[in-house]
Amino acid sequence: MRRWNGWGDEQVQLQLAPEAKQFLLEVLGEAKNGPNADLNTAIARLSASRLDDTKLWTTNPAQRIRYSLGQSLPDWLQLRYGLIAQAPDAVAFPESREEVRAVLQQAAQQGCVVIPYGGGTSVAGHVNVQVSSRPVITLVMQRMMQLQSLDTEAQLATFGAGVLGPDLEAQLRARGFTLGHFPQSFEYSSLGGWVVTRSSGQQSLGYGRIEAMFAGGHLETPGGSLDIRAFPASAAGTDLREIVLGSEGRIGVLTDVTVRVQRLPEKESFIAVCFPDWESGRQALRQMAQQQIPLSMLRLSNAAETATSLKLAGHVQQVAWLERYLRWRGCAEQKCMAIIGASGSALQVRQALQQAKQVWRQHSGIGLGTLLGKKWQHGRFRNVYLRNTLWEMGYAIDTVETATDWSRITPLMQAVEQAARGAFAEEGEAVHTYTHLSHVYTQGASVYTTFVYRLSGDYQTDLRCWQRLKRAASEAITTFGGTISHQHGVGLDHAPYLHVEKGQAGLEVIRSLYHHFDPQDMMNPGKCVAAKGD
Repeated sequence: MRRWNGWGDEQVQLQLAPEAKQFLLEVLGEAKNGPNADLNTAIARLSASRLDDTKLWTTNPAQRIRYSLGQSLPDWLQLRYGLIAQAPDAVAFPESREEVRAVLQQAAQQGCVVIPYGGGTSVAGHVNVQVSSRPVITLVMQRMMQLQSLDTEAQLATFGAGVLGPDLEAQLRARGFTLGHFPQSFEYSSLGGWVVTRSSGQQSLGYGRIEAMFAGGHLETPGGSLDIRAFPASAAGTDLREIVLGSEGRIGVLTDVTVRVQRLPEKESFIAVCFPDWESGRQALRQMAQQQIPLSMLRLSNAAETATSLKLAGHVQQVAWLERYLRWRGCAEQKCMAIIGASGSALQVRQALQQAKQVWRQHSGIGLGTLLGKKWQHGRFRNVYLRNTLWEMGYAIDTVETATDWSRITPLMQAVEQAARGAFAEEGEAVHTYTHLSHVYTQGASVYTTFVYRLSGDYQTDLRCWQRLKRAASEAITTFGGTISHQHGVGLDHAPYLHVEKGQAGLEVIRSLYHHFDPQDMMNPGKCVAAKGD
């Protein structure tokens, strides 16, 4: 059973070693257990629905609560304190595009707002219900998850947009194919959600971002249906796929998605490499990307993240041995760990890693083999469960992510981390912050920063603390030349900063597009770009 107010399956518990708990105590101080309201408490506080049950939707209170929020930290504050500010009036579970169309038509007749909901893993406020004079219907897509067709020659697969990552891969792998899109939220995020938020998977270097995989699909909009055909390439005017990518439910509901898939790789390998300092690692990754070595993944942790990962790993004796060895090889306090991945035939993997090895050695990198790489691969979707564990201990964990050019990466990273420390200093609190690069390009890379800090035990205090952190980090990102979102979309949380990179003219173009498809402003209003005058 999926947790109603946390991450993932209720049966999965990520335990921390005593040494890891001691580390948190040393860097942040002792914390009180975090709040954990039960579902019945939240239901008891829920306001009555403004709608009646129909064949198209339910007003069941538990369903309204479960589909009211995503996974951002302010969402968690509401869920864990049992203080759900707003919930949908009804929840719909369509099983076909015809049922989606019927929900939109009935919602329009009754003057309702509709929020499309994929896997509910948004960390930017995409699925959140806002205060509205109109009833709100959350339209959950998870029953539309079948593989509808697979063209093995063209390597095109069409799915219902609500298919979650594991089901998508299982259906493809049974036929010898893979999509290769593996965000950290893979277990619970949906294909449609990936498309409309412009998601990026952990192995994007090899497989590409979702925009490279998205070939076409079908949308139901308030103004009618929109079909986007899949072509290998086309010069026939504006690419309609770009209207859908990043649309965040504002133009309609993506019901079917055609994606470009690949044959399952014969071999996949992940190798850990340690660099003596950040600059050595950054330059090595830049060189590998710009030489276009056919790798599937490059990931580099800064010194703080490397140290944190080793502290949280447990296995004290093995880690101590590793640290002694690395110190002997010249990697001491400022060491930075990288994970380098390759996928393909055995020959392709071997050749790609050999080319990468030549580069990392030029930058004093030390290859550590596949053991640490396998451990990373094994835990790639489990590490997010750390959010539950830390919360129960009294610590919150949040992230921001961006992307910028190679020359700006280091000053931007330092500015974001310093902005967070400054924000918490105003509260008289400490924050533990660390960063990694998880997606690289010839032009630059993503910059993904994590913050860990103590909860206060008071909802308003914790919310104010997050707001101060988010504002400080976002202002640092825009000031130092980063995009406000590399992979998490815009939603509500990033919308105040979108004008910095789009400009007012750009925002007007986007608003006009939304209005064309949705003249009544019923589709997920306020997300990505606020209505004019708001």
